[in-house]
Amino acid sequence: MTVSAGSAGWYLRRLSRMGPREIGGRTADAVRRRRWRSAPPDCPSATGARFTAVLPAGTIAAVPPDAAKRLVAEADRLMAGHAEFFGVGRDDLADPDWWYDPKTGRRAPEGHAFDVPYRNEDVAGDIKQIWELSRHQYLTVLAAAYALTGDERYAERVAGHLRSWWEANAPLRGVHWTSGIELGIRLLSWVWIRRLLDGWPGAAGLFEDNPVALHQIWHHQRWLAAFPSRGSSANNHVVAEAAGQFAAACAFGWFPASARWRAEALRSLERQLRSNTFGSGLNRELATEYHGLVLELGLAALAEADTAGVPVPAPVRLVLLRMTDALAAVVDGRLRPPRQGDADDGHGLVVDGAGTDRWASLLATGDAVFGRLAWWPAVTGTDVRTPLLAALIEPALTEPAEPSVTRPASRPAHFADAGMTILRAPEETGGTGGTGEIWCRCDGGPHGFLSIAAHAHADALSVEVRHDGVDVLADPGTFCYHGQPEWRRYFRSTLGHNTLELDGADQSVSGGPFLWTRHARSRVLVADASGAPGAATARWCAEHDGYRGSVHRRRVELTAASRELRVVDEVRGPRRAVRLAFHLGPAIAADLTGDRAVLAWTRDGEDRSAALDLPGQLSWRAHRGESDPPLGWYSAGFGRKEPATTLVGTGFTDGAAGFTTVLRFFD
Repeated sequence: MTVSAGSAGWYLRRLSRMGPREIGGRTADAVRRRRWRSAPPDCPSATGARFTAVLPAGTIAAVPPDAAKRLVAEADRLMAGHAEFFGVGRDDLADPDWWYDPKTGRRAPEGHAFDVPYRNEDVAGDIKQIWELSRHQYLTVLAAAYALTGDERYAERVAGHLRSWWEANAPLRGVHWTSGIELGIRLLSWVWIRRLLDGWPGAAGLFEDNPVALHQIWHHQRWLAAFPSRGSSANNHVVAEAAGQFAAACAFGWFPASARWRAEALRSLERQLRSNTFGSGLNRELATEYHGLVLELGLAALAEADTAGVPVPAPVRLVLLRMTDALAAVVDGRLRPPRQGDADDGHGLVVDGAGTDRWASLLATGDAVFGRLAWWPAVTGTDVRTPLLAALIEPALTEPAEPSVTRPASRPAHFADAGMTILRAPEETGGTGGTGEIWCRCDGGPHGFLSIAAHAHADALSVEVRHDGVDVLADPGTFCYHGQPEWRRYFRSTLGHNTLELDGADQSVSGGPFLWTRHARSRVLVADASGAPGAATARWCAEHDGYRGSVHRRRVELTAASRELRVVDEVRGPRRAVRLAFHLGPAIAADLTGDRAVLAWTRDGEDRSAALDLPGQLSWRAHRGESDPPLGWYSAGFGRKEPATTLVGTGFTDGAAGFTTVLRFFD
């Protein structure tokens, strides 16, 4: 059954996933909203405000020339009015309408923020399109271009857009005052805009000497202090809220409440970083892009703390260290991490141009701040953000309480708390060009984070396989959140992943686009990612109970010598209809004959191929770019999708032998 966010059924299901404390907090929020309507406060004075959180001398000179060139090229595109957000081009950035959605052509309604139905695309448009521009991360790019070049055109454009936004978005009016994560990220952007514009003569007049700016900054912080994400919603959103609040209270500490806001935000940041992160360092939402977002936010907050001389609890640095090591551990040979769970292209701090590798940038920053380990993959790309953050953050773990911290001596492959295992057959050189790394992610972890598992997919026991960084058996991605329910259902469905579906149902039960009301429970039985002593085969086995009355168990074996991946699926329980799906990456051409598919692709000008031998007990069909219902798609980024081949086998769970699939690479 489909339940849209905002319907009566959705509210009942959402309420069922809350505990008494969360219900009490949300009730208090409702009372506070009513009080704020009737008694809007005045911003206190901030006489004598000065901005001192500047970059150290020589920081800009440390930016690599190629990274600076990419940034300036991006800034020039923005100056010409051009940008793209989530696959939709915009040519109106010279003078944007802050409430306009270019995808649907709708404009969000005016009125009090608490009355805006922002989840209803028919009324408000695609809210992601409207919110993204007002995170002002394109303005941090323009401000960085000014810092690098001294060209005042960039600074003047930033100033004009900020003044326009402040005038159009008075506190508590309209769609940009409805979501805490948006306010938090926007505050972080403003801090960096002020920092990067510091050499511009108009910087003080734009910020600390500008009553309108002071009014906006204060109201943003007051909102975040009053309405934090709570309980079952305390995921990456609450980290963004705390990071933005903390950054602003450090850099813009001009108000009577600044010290209190700073202390409260730091306590929240410590608590939420710990609760959102497994001990292994992986993000508990099990959505890789949110691992990146939370790590970026945490590093940005750490930079503000060290710049302001605010002592940071040791666990904050420790969590960020573990997150960085975990990221280094899971990426493939091309520095691509898993494509697990939801992904919405969200960033914490943007000061780089197009073509900069996000994950290489994070690893470069981790190297500068924490130091790389011997087993880390090499990072060859450059970025602007790393030298800026590294100039502000005190390097390494310096707290006396941390000498017992140990980092992995070798590259971790199994993350027991997250249920993630990475199997690898390493790259080999020689012959006519060598062989590429085979990288395989096996998923035997929890179904997301907290009671609603908002960003989880119904992907228990799914596998994701790459050859030299090319998606062969691909996780199709996310594509959308709001407004297109049939596509949202598909991209997070069991059929939409490389796993087995029974009776046409998902393993976990959805109650809405960000709500799961019953979670499949998985457990890993075997995780020998390196292979047994003297052997060259890595093994993994796990099972889940998502289908009541049946248990799905999957075994995966990767043999380096034969370049072969074997997947065996077994179902214990009554006879049931089965669909087994394998989603190929968009670069893969497939020729399916019976139960064998010959795969072909090109990497760096070289032809590659593989054979996929599929279970003969099932009837196999290739699907590509189908829309009714959706099947055979790949989403490289939020708002974008392209046809890709999906192989689906249908049949029944008769017999005890299981379903065996073998993927052989011909390097």
